[in-house]
Amino acid sequence: MDAEKKKIAADCWKKGSEAMSKENWDYAIEMFGKAVALVPDNLLYRQTLRGVERRKYNENGTGAKMAGLRTAKVKTRIKASRLKKNWDAVDKAAEEGLKVNPWDATLLFELGTAARERGFSEVAVDAMRIAVANNTENKDFARSLAELLESRGDYNEASKIWQRLAKLDPMDAEARTKSMQVLTDNVIDRGGYEGAETTRDAMADEEVAKRLKTGGGGGGPADGPGQSAEADLVHAVRREPDVVEHRLKLASHYRKAGKLEEAAETTREALEISGGDAGIRENLEDIELDQLRGNLNLAKENIARNPEDDEAQQNIKAINSELLKREIEIFSTRVERYPNDLKLKFELGSRFVRIKKYPQAIPLFQVCVKDNRLEIGALTSLGKCFIAEKKGKLAKRQFEKAAESVSQLDQPDLYKEVHYWLARLLEEGGDRTTAEHHYTEVLAVDYEYKDALARMEGLSED
Repeated sequence: MDAEKKKIAADCWKKGSEAMSKENWDYAIEMFGKAVALVPDNLLYRQTLRGVERRKYNENGTGAKMAGLRTAKVKTRIKASRLKKNWDAVDKAAEEGLKVNPWDATLLFELGTAARERGFSEVAVDAMRIAVANNTENKDFARSLAELLESRGDYNEASKIWQRLAKLDPMDAEARTKSMQVLTDNVIDRGGYEGAETTRDAMADEEVAKRLKTGGGGGGPADGPGQSAEADLVHAVRREPDVVEHRLKLASHYRKAGKLEEAAETTREALEISGGDAGIRENLEDIELDQLRGNLNLAKENIARNPEDDEAQQNIKAINSELLKREIEIFSTRVERYPNDLKLKFELGSRFVRIKKYPQAIPLFQVCVKDNRLEIGALTSLGKCFIAEKKGKLAKRQFEKAAESVSQLDQPDLYKEVHYWLARLLEEGGDRTTAEHHYTEVLAVDYEYKDALARMEGLSED
């Protein structure tokens, strides 16, 4: 029965992908929704459904009109189901509400909680991450995500969230303690010390584990089902070679494991079987970008070992250039395909800035200002573009708008950048008093930021 459900779900996902490529959002949502209902632990299905829901509402960040009223009854049902610990009902109700507003942090959190309780940890983490991103002030959301990440062994990310909680509430002793404790747990896990009586026992256990993996049958994945996630995924592909979903899951596994060549090859196979599905093609493009970025990192490591190697320096420049060129090609195509995706436009604009094509970048950033999540970054980038184009008044206006709402806590780097460049423009315009005020704002956060201290002292002396 499970195999039959998965087959039907894969067919629904394919139909949804075809509808998505034609921007038939309602039918795509219906098909992806059926796939999710049939295979609720499939993260790809959930993510694709969420993406189409957002595109239906033109990435407006609020969903349908009067979304708050329309989701009120859904949230009441969720509360009742929560009390009964009916997590399947919570999941279904949350998905129903997210069709009205896919950005609703409460619904996303409830979905994550239901997925966690049902054992769908990947789905749970993904939903809770988005909930926390969409409601940065909610400490309960952040705490639950941190605890979930910790339980999965994602210690670094968990530590960052505990640190953020400690900043939100300096009196939260647990958050302060946890931010350091989970890093210690990370060392314990990686060292294999948990459960061993001595460090010698720990090393012995680790050696046994290595030999079990590499001895006898060679270095490949285990052949028996359940012995490793990779082996199970490979078996699924062999068992049902025409099911695209199996190859996509295997490719995702390879990508997470850093096996990018295998991920790319498996995704190419999935693309061929799907008949050229646009979504799968995008996955392949993303993996190819990862490969270029990996090559760039290797080249940087090489130059760090041999700083005098001219050939290595040229290699870095060549890879950097190729990566940037490829990113611009891919993002340009996607902007055409998804004209309402402002995040894509922001990324494309940022790449144009890097090659100093400011006239191409400016209109992209101007559109991105409409999205509250991108507004500060877009205004800052606009200001810097106008400075490069020697349009000081326009640049000053962008930074003034950004300074009104940039958060020192949530966006410390942007906060410094906005106030610094505004101070520079005010200084050049002769408004020394206001310029000094903005330099002070920068120095209050970072006393060594650029030349802010020297400039402020120069103003004071004059």
